[in-house]
This record gives sequence, C-alpha cells and structure tokens, in this order.
Amino acid sequence: MNAESALVHASSDIGRVVRIAAVDDSAADRWNAFVARAPAASIYHRYEWRKLISATFGHASDYFAAYDAAERICGVLPLVRLRSKLFGDFMVSMPFFNYGGVLADDDAAGELLAHAATHARSSGVSHLELRHTAQLADWPVRTDKVTMQRRLPDSPEELSKQLGSKLRSQIKRPVREGAAGISGGAELLDEFYAVFARNMRDLGTPVYPRRFFAAALERFPQNARIFIVRLQGQAVAAGFTLGSGERLEIPWASSLREANAVGVNMLLYWQVLEYACRNGYKVFDFGRSTRDSGTFRFKQQWGAEPCQLYWHYWLRQGGEPPVMNPANPKYRLAVALWQRLPLAVANRLGPLLVKNLP
Repeated sequence: MNAESALVHASSDIGRVVRIAAVDDSAADRWNAFVARAPAASIYHRYEWRKLISATFGHASDYFAAYDAAERICGVLPLVRLRSKLFGDFMVSMPFFNYGGVLADDDAAGELLAHAATHARSSGVSHLELRHTAQLADWPVRTDKVTMQRRLPDSPEELSKQLGSKLRSQIKRPVREGAAGISGGAELLDEFYAVFARNMRDLGTPVYPRRFFAAALERFPQNARIFIVRLQGQAVAAGFTLGSGERLEIPWASSLREANAVGVNMLLYWQVLEYACRNGYKVFDFGRSTRDSGTFRFKQQWGAEPCQLYWHYWLRQGGEPPVMNPANPKYRLAVALWQRLPLAVANRLGPLLVKNLP
C-alpha cells in the first residue's frame, strides 16, 4: 500500500484544504511526531502498535492521517479490523485498550470521523467503534465506563501523607507477612504472566498470549515495566505499566485469590505509585471501571477520580451499540464454564478467542 493511497477524502474548510489518506510504514516517523506533540495523545496512538497487533493477532489495519494545506499531519486515526465467525466483522480504534480514537486538530477531527464512517461502510463491516475521552461526534455513544485517575505529588513521601493512616496500614500488612516487591523488564515476564493468566481464568475471561506482552516490552523498552509482589518467594501479584509523557498507566494488574487476604494488591499498587512519583509522572491512570463497582471503589480509595469515557459507534443497521464484554448477561454461562477450565487448557484456548474481543 502506497503512503499516498487512493483512499483519499478531500474537503475545504474556511479556506484550508484537508485531505485524508491511508498511510503505510513510510509515514511512521511523521505519524509519531504528530502524536508526540498532540496534548490529547495516548501511547496507543503510536504507530508501533500497528505491527505489534498484526504480528501478535494477525489483524489487518487501516491507518489514516489528515493533512493540512501545507502537507503537515494535523490528525490521525488508527483502525484495526477484527473478523471471526463467533464475534463478527467490525473495526475498532483501538482494540484491547481504553484509548486510541480520533486524535486531531479541531478542523481535522470531523473530517477523520466522516472518512471513518465512509470507510467502514465501503468495507462491509457491521460497526465501527472509536474510543475517546471527549464527546466528539453526534454518533451513538456508550458512556457506561470511566477511567480512574489521580494527580501525583512530587514525592512518594508526600503521597503517603495524602493517602492517610488507614491505607498506609493496609500497605504495611503484606510487608509484615513477608511480602516484597520488585520491578523490571522482560526478566519478570514469566512471573507476571503466571499470575495474570491464572487470575484471568478465575475471572472467566480469555487471556492474551504471552507474546503480546513480550512484544510490548520489546517495542516500548522505555515505556513498559513489570511490577511483581512475591510472598514466600512466589509471585502472588503482578502489574504491567505503560508510561508516556506525564502519565503512567496500569492496563493489566492481577493477584492470586489465596493471597488477597494478606493485601498483596495494596502493596502492588503502592509500589507502582511510588515508582511513578520518583520518576516524575504527574498522573497515574488506574484503568477502566464501571461507576460504583468494586474496582471503582478500590481505585477511589487511592484518591483516583473518574474521567468519563466516550465510545462512539457507527452502526450499519442502526440500533444499540454492542456490548462485547463479560458483563453482558448473554456471556454469563460462558464465563462460568471458563472459570472451571484447567489452567493449561484456558491458557491454550484463551489467545484464540481474545484476539477477536475488542
């Protein structure tokens, strides 16, 4: 595919020409340069995810850039296509993550949205899902999820004071029981994955393949980090973080049920927050939650505040936006059955299913 592909959309806006063109790898540096200077960018807008997702899951993608009259990129939109007999044929920006939709200057956002709808229609997909942190379009939208975030002080000592005595006591308990934390890179991947995969099976959710995390560590060596809590020498809690700019995010965190009574998850999150403060991050993103759920309240106790997520939909047949997650009642039986699978079976089957779940 040529960087200046035939998939071009042109318009005029107050004397300023904007064109939308599909891009290939030759535009990667220009794409990332725009992402780096865009205030609303997430790490998931970076071009590296295109090859990572293709190599790990085999998904095709279309990456569109908006250009101004001076041929400068003024907006980007990555689209990944998920196709399976079980879950259907649709596009997402970006699957597997909370963010990654339209990233553009004001003049270009509407053009990218219009082009995305045209492209989805011509591609024959059932729907298009764009994940945003602001209301960008007069499209059907889901607002049932928030992301929990908190501002960070300049030092972990100040953060500890802000958290209060009750939370500090909960953090100290696993330490008294002999738990200890460590962080690093690929050398900790096996421990992370063992905890993560088992916890996902227990939750009734298919697990991502180990190679997905290995690829993230390889392609984002300055951004990705693993945190482990060990109890009696065994990994019992684990988190995988991604940092970008002033923000540190923990998209994946797990702990073993038998160790939860000791509070190892409290030590895990303190370890990550302490690292964030010491390394100059100003915002910590605890990830997605449903308001007033158990995970929402857990994150809230750390001082996190909800930030609304807006997932916009283009729907070929109209109707309500799809809900493709374990909370959907129609998946209740499947979740219950998955929880009973032997771990080795769940780890083998999980990656085959999860690659087509957005």
